[in-house]
Amino acid sequence: MSQPAQQQPVPGSDQVMDPKPDYGQDSYRGSGRLEGKVALITGGDSGIGKAVALAYAREGADVAISYLDEHEDAAEAKAFVEEAGRKAILLPGDISNPAHCRELVARTVEELGGLDILVSNAAFQMDHPTLEEVTDEEWDYTWATNVSAFFHLVKAALPHLKPGASIIGSSSVNSDQPSPTLLPYAATKAAIANMTASLAQLLAERGIRANSVAPGPVWTPLIPATMPPDKVESFGQQVPMKRAGQPSELAPVYVLLASDEASYVSGARIAVTGGNPIL
Repeated sequence: MSQPAQQQPVPGSDQVMDPKPDYGQDSYRGSGRLEGKVALITGGDSGIGKAVALAYAREGADVAISYLDEHEDAAEAKAFVEEAGRKAILLPGDISNPAHCRELVARTVEELGGLDILVSNAAFQMDHPTLEEVTDEEWDYTWATNVSAFFHLVKAALPHLKPGASIIGSSSVNSDQPSPTLLPYAATKAAIANMTASLAQLLAERGIRANSVAPGPVWTPLIPATMPPDKVESFGQQVPMKRAGQPSELAPVYVLLASDEASYVSGARIAVTGGNPIL
């Protein structure tokens, strides 16, 4: 299975993707597993974050949706949450700015009444066939967006997280099977896996759990926005299932890790890779 060759400007929008990703609108059925909880999801406007926002809402959570500037995508994500009968707030801005990370947490607590689940999911990547093409600015921005934001979000969230709270980092199969043309991104995803494992140990005595999810190839706006058209067309064919995953196929793992059912699950890295094992 493949998708048509296509490309669009960074950060990308799901409104013009062919085909549009499946977020679970017609398939996800909630069962109250997150009833009364509040979640903050970075990158919640599209891709994995959008599917997680939909699933969390259908499980009973209110959702703060952090995103850069893809307002149309974000409005649809907000509508998904509200259609499920839950509250949603939109929080645009650049998470590479530490002050904005702190503002995200503050506004979530102020407008939704607390914080129980932090999903650090937003990321930047760019495909480069040579190391020389990676500028100093791109290297710094990739780390600020993917890794430093995670640190600043967790630090700001901790005063508000009670026992039973859940922190989830979006890592990647690239964390231990790094793509040579995604060098900065792959390195940040290894850092996220490592940071999450440290947080699980550091925060256990507070009753706060920390886990990461390691997706394989997933059909999100990041792909046509950061890869050349020929790679977009063949994207996902390298895994045993021979296709890219859909965001809706990731959401149930994020639901499990956020739920009280996973009360003894901390320090885990869960692979959702279409058959590729991770170490």
